[in-house]
Amino acid sequence: MNIPENPHTFSISMLAKEFDVTTRTIRFYEDKGLLTPKRQGQTRIYSSSDRTKLKLILRGKRLGFTLEESRDIIEMYSPGQNNEQQLKKLIDGIRTRKSNLQQQLHDIEVMMLDLQESEERCLNSLNELGAPGY
Repeated sequence: MNIPENPHTFSISMLAKEFDVTTRTIRFYEDKGLLTPKRQGQTRIYSSSDRTKLKLILRGKRLGFTLEESRDIIEMYSPGQNNEQQLKKLIDGIRTRKSNLQQQLHDIEVMMLDLQESEERCLNSLNELGAPGY
């Protein structure tokens, strides 16, 4: 792929390698309108802005945000602005995700206790029946 020697542009393979994702993943985000590379023939040329958006999309994914949630936050970004609203929305999303994870963790802990108690009851019953070594 012949991409101009510009430190502010990237090929799809460069981004895929840098972020350890497939080119198919990057094309998927492009199809969803999250990335908007320029074209040089069949070659996609991604800007620094596209690179930053990809980084934010992947970070959002790691944090458990949906693609739509990531899109909303990314679309609020305005270089050179204070981006207060974007940051507040991100904090709200993080807090919601943390709360959901805390609830899931609690549910798992309760389930583990229930499983432990059930296993102990079963083992006690087996011992009472004289079943060896289980």
